[in-house]
Amino acid sequence: MESNLNLVQELHRLIDAANAKGIRLRAIGGIAVELHNKSKHPLFTREFADLDFCIPLKQRRDFEAFMPEVGYEPHKQFNILNGDQRQIYYHEPSEMKVDIFVGNFEMCHKIPLEERLGADPVTIPLAELFFSKAQIIELNRKDAFDLTSILFNNPVGDGDSETININVISQLCSQDWGLYKTTSLSLEKIEQMMEKNEIPLNAEDRAIVSQRINDIRKIFADMPKPVAWQLRDRVGTRVKWYIEVEEVQR
Repeated sequence: MESNLNLVQELHRLIDAANAKGIRLRAIGGIAVELHNKSKHPLFTREFADLDFCIPLKQRRDFEAFMPEVGYEPHKQFNILNGDQRQIYYHEPSEMKVDIFVGNFEMCHKIPLEERLGADPVTIPLAELFFSKAQIIELNRKDAFDLTSILFNNPVGDGDSETININVISQLCSQDWGLYKTTSLSLEKIEQMMEKNEIPLNAEDRAIVSQRINDIRKIFADMPKPVAWQLRDRVGTRVKWYIEVEEVQR
């Protein structure tokens, strides 16, 4: 496994090289969360094994030509079958995998990114980074810590600059009851883990996270709720509201 320092260097190398080609390559995943860990809180520091990015669908062909130029070989079978949504590349000398989401981030829920990749120069915007963790239906310890790190390090408010954009949260969750529901469940799990000291923050730090969870719940309370959303809310969890995700094997 490469060190985090080498991974961050490689992340910036790829983004800089993509920028030179006019390709909007933006980081997603745990290492993107770490790049927004402004406090450098030791609780949220961990090792990373690979890199995850998102690109615009309209730049797919340019990107596919770009990756071999910077030393990466495609997972040909996977990319042929899934290339308009997701792609995988390998850096053979280090055996590092790079996972690419095309146009949108889609796992348990779909997070649109195509028109939002210019909001941050290195990572996807913080609201979407928040959703990329909150949308996980079975939140494991690693992802729970990542979600908590995003909430601890970044306020909820207007705009995208080091801020979890309330307008994006309102828009996406008012359009998608399932995303709203899973996000609500993930926030409840974070609270439970903090209460049980499974996320061992001190009282002051825990209060910051709790306040930001409450800020997001207020957004949920105030956001528009179209008729279709209200009807789906009545059905609730009796009908599955998320996509089953399968792990990709090399």
